[in-house]
Amino acid sequence: MSAIQVSVKHQGKKHEVELDPTSTGMTFKYQLYSLTGVEPDRQKILIKGGQLKDETELSKLGAKPGQTFMMMGTPAESGYMALERPKEKMKFMEDMTEAEAAKAEGATPAGLQNLGNTCYMNSTLQTLRAVPEIQEQLLKYTGGGGASSSRGVGLSQYGLQGSIDLTSSLRDLYKQMSETQEGFPPLIFLNALQTTFPQFAEKSRTGHGYAQQDAEEAWTQILSQLRQKLKIKATPAPSTSDSSAEETKTAQETSFIDKYFAGRFSSTLTCDDPAAVEAGEEPILSEDAFLKLDCHITAVTNHLRDGILTGLDEKIEKHSPTLDRDAVYTKSSRITRLPKYLTIHFIRFWWKSSIRKKSKIMKKVTFPAELDVVEFCTETLRKQLVPVRDKVREVRKDEEDVVRARKRQKLAHKQEEDRAADEIKAKGPADEKKLVNDKAAEKKGDDTEMTDAVYKTDAEYDAERAASILATKRELFALINPELAADEGSNKSGLYELRGVVTHQGASADSGHYTSYVKKQGLIDHETGKRKEEDGKWWWFNDEKVSEVEAEKIESLSGGGESHSALILLYRAIDLPTAEEVKE
Repeated sequence: MSAIQVSVKHQGKKHEVELDPTSTGMTFKYQLYSLTGVEPDRQKILIKGGQLKDETELSKLGAKPGQTFMMMGTPAESGYMALERPKEKMKFMEDMTEAEAAKAEGATPAGLQNLGNTCYMNSTLQTLRAVPEIQEQLLKYTGGGGASSSRGVGLSQYGLQGSIDLTSSLRDLYKQMSETQEGFPPLIFLNALQTTFPQFAEKSRTGHGYAQQDAEEAWTQILSQLRQKLKIKATPAPSTSDSSAEETKTAQETSFIDKYFAGRFSSTLTCDDPAAVEAGEEPILSEDAFLKLDCHITAVTNHLRDGILTGLDEKIEKHSPTLDRDAVYTKSSRITRLPKYLTIHFIRFWWKSSIRKKSKIMKKVTFPAELDVVEFCTETLRKQLVPVRDKVREVRKDEEDVVRARKRQKLAHKQEEDRAADEIKAKGPADEKKLVNDKAAEKKGDDTEMTDAVYKTDAEYDAERAASILATKRELFALINPELAADEGSNKSGLYELRGVVTHQGASADSGHYTSYVKKQGLIDHETGKRKEEDGKWWWFNDEKVSEVEAEKIESLSGGGESHSALILLYRAIDLPTAEEVKE
């Protein structure tokens, strides 16, 4: 028997196929596999009375030249992947060293042992470790190696000698943590911290371990040390004949912390007393750097935004040179530079003189996963940020619309295939003939020419999406202000995403317990070297115990009682396209 030319309709497209009546259904499916990429076992070819089976003899179909068959099915996600030898030899977990297992994909990060009320330090270190730029810069740090100290933990009893240089101790600690999944004892770093800042060496009144400390104080002091020690090369300033070699070197270096963690305020200090204004006292203008924003909590503070605004407009009592007496001033501050990493401190502790210790403000204050800080900035900076921020939001809306449209298209395609399958299952020649006549009548009675709906394949959608993403990145990159683009460690959109939270459980700063939450990073794609999409989950660091939690857990850290409430938030600027990403 000679081959018959037939058509096969699949996902809105028609494929011309030669059907050999002497072969079987399996042979026909392999022909379609070469045309559509849909594996034979994933194909459903509809024929009169049901589906084409692998063992069916095609001669029994009674196919005629030009006849159309309907096929359903999609390729497996793996597609046409050729088998090849793995590039790296597979290594099982039981054959790995402790360091190799700690660096394996999906490994649980190391915890930190509590050395006696040192949870404040552990939670701070785990949150700062979530900043990859800090770890990279610490590896380049060559200072340290100074004399050991007898103050603090007394390392000699453990047979250890530690440097009093806090920065080198932090570098070594992070390296050691990267090589284990167990709870690590930060003895040497604690020794360096207590030597550099003796208040952290205060003993507990109970005689067991050290006194509990404020995590925010530890955060501030650790950053102050890193600010002094971690230097990076800046754009060389033009030297003059009057410049000394030391001045030139200083001008070519900048603090790593200033680059990535420090913002700047423009402030105006105005006397509230009308008499001072009448006497001609002028407002005092100033420019100040900041390493954190304070969230002041009052009776009307319900959201992070409320507390930040309260802190940006504060009342200060000071001596008025015009009135020659103390007067109340209003200090109004607005941000002129946003850092890549923004630290926010909830001021939950206050000194209660009646009990002579720091009490905790329990009020619930909510905070967002994404923070928009444009309203806290000066008018000049707002104009630079708003175009990028608004474009980001527009792109996100467009992406959501595309996803919804794709879902609708897939649903419509499935409904059409199901409807076609029901029609082809018409029993007996009479029903089939009636169906053909009805179709012909529909086409004849319609003034508009009928055409088959064409549906895009997944590959076509992916190609269109890739082209759209590239075009969008170019649009976004073009909107970035050149001045901000030149400032590598700054935020260029005014939008931040939450990356870390330090929490406190208890009723006062001198007691209770600190933990931290750090958002999980996406796994590294070994082919591209870039990180994959994140799963939205978080690591919870409770001293040496480390566990995975859902994003909903973070929403419960707003306070409202003695349970875990956020004390420090670490936000990171959202990712924007780079010059390399928008190249052809």
